Amino acid sequence: MTVLRIDASIQGDRSSSSALADLVLEQYAASRPDDAVVRRHLGAAPLPSDAWPLAIGGSFTPEGDRTDAQRSAIALAGDLAAELRAADAAVLALPLYNWGVSQHVKTWIDLAIAGGAQGERLLDGTPVVALVTRGGSYAPGTPKEGWDHSTDYLRRVLVDVWGADLTLVERELTLAGVNPALDDLRDLAGSLRESAEEAAADAGAALARRAA
Repeated sequence: MTVLRIDASIQGDRSSSSALADLVLEQYAASRPDDAVVRRHLGAAPLPSDAWPLAIGGSFTPEGDRTDAQRSAIALAGDLAAELRAADAAVLALPLYNWGVSQHVKTWIDLAIAGGAQGERLLDGTPVVALVTRGGSYAPGTPKEGWDHSTDYLRRVLVDVWGADLTLVERELTLAGVNPALDDLRDLAGSLRESAEEAAADAGAALARRAA
């Protein structure tokens, strides 16, 4: 079994999404310690921002006329698609930034789509645990209800486009205790953290049972 882990946080060791992904894989490894984990950190090692237009432009250019940059971008897109295609399971730590997915995640998604066949379901039937974190709250009745443009987009790509069997773990108010405007919500934030950590651990154990 091969598990693909994707991180996208720019917070390093302080990342809430990566911490949840750690819990998933800790529970998974407790039952399946010998399974391979392929890691790609889009925040720590971003993909080139110009790779997607180069790959798209190169795909419409006769092979003999392609530039070296186009060939490199096409190869990168193919590698990203192959990583998804080869995964028996995936753990994706994808925080919300500025009400959507980060540029790093969007570049990864665009390149992977470019690297696959037209309409290819790169995660067809693959169990995927997505850890989505948000600094504030976007729950019904909050001032920013409806401002989360990340989670539904990820569902569209992971499930509707790539065919993943998705388990979604969400944590809100990660900036409580950091942003003074959220100080009154610290207790709620603590409760949400505990619930998300429990859900992440459960998701990891379920992933291991499915792999058995």
